[in-house]
Amino acid sequence: MGNKVLMKGNEAIAESAIRAGCRHYFGYPITPQTEVAAYMAKRMPKIGGTFLQAESEIAAINMVYGVAATGRRVMTSSSSPGVSLKQEGISYIAGSDLPALIVNVQRGGPGLGGIQPSQSDYFQATKGGGHGDYHLIVLAPSSVQEMADMTALAFDLADRYLMPVMLLADGTIGQMMEPVELPEAREPQFAEKDWAVTGTKGRREHHIVNSLYLVPEQLEQKNFERFERYARIEREEARFESFMMEDAEICVVAFGIAARVSKNAVMAARREGLKVGMIRPITLWPFPSAALAEAAKTVKGFLSVELSMGQMIEDVKLAVSCSRPVSLCRRTGGMIMSPDEVLAKIRETAGGNE
Repeated sequence: MGNKVLMKGNEAIAESAIRAGCRHYFGYPITPQTEVAAYMAKRMPKIGGTFLQAESEIAAINMVYGVAATGRRVMTSSSSPGVSLKQEGISYIAGSDLPALIVNVQRGGPGLGGIQPSQSDYFQATKGGGHGDYHLIVLAPSSVQEMADMTALAFDLADRYLMPVMLLADGTIGQMMEPVELPEAREPQFAEKDWAVTGTKGRREHHIVNSLYLVPEQLEQKNFERFERYARIEREEARFESFMMEDAEICVVAFGIAARVSKNAVMAARREGLKVGMIRPITLWPFPSAALAEAAKTVKGFLSVELSMGQMIEDVKLAVSCSRPVSLCRRTGGMIMSPDEVLAKIRETAGGNE
């Protein structure tokens, strides 16, 4: 690791991707993630990489599909409406069992909405926004440092499990500047993969990358095999941060920028004598259900804090099997709740569970 540098979250993603061995970026500008593309446009030509501003988000994701099929590290980035346009291509990548990184720096919606931060793409990211049965691994950073760290992690997970990974950030973390320690640079891996489409050179059988199975029994079996892999990911890759949960009676659940706000509210509640803690999901899929189920054995209630009308709250309720009440603190449309708003909801939740 090197010295800390002051960077925007979007720039940290781009630099970390390059240091993780990514040499191919395809995208299209949209606020509030345009700095990712701008950074790549400057850096990629200098290091022998490829930057291409496609004619559309649809074109960009299909270019990602093509490079992913060769086994090289590749990524795209966009914001909410742009990621919606990419959904068909993401489904094709998932259906072809290919590794790739998709970055979504979320803005308000639905529709064109606004350019301010949001978390309302949670359903799209975690439930499979395209067609068919599939999942993405979804990572949710809450700092510029995590933007860098999780970008590198995303490439590793994508390669390990042969599937696309989404970095689900929000406009605040994309635009904010913080000191960040960047990972050591790694050389791109050009080793031949036993599935990659790189040309036979007359020395091996053809590799075929495909998501089309016209025999239904074959498609069913392929889906079964894929979901066996997903089950292993759920067992082995669920990540979360536990904060002041040792004696907590109320558990706040929040991710991304909402978790940073909530942590301040939890500390303020503690100063008032309220026994409050927080579980911050770091992977939104796989969701850290086991951690919440364990917390449900001792806490009296949960509070889901979200920049949406209430989406993650459904996964919280499923995780605790409705054994404890789950309330909601929300702002939407690009608004961010204050620590005082979260604290008021904590007080309300604590009062309702006495």
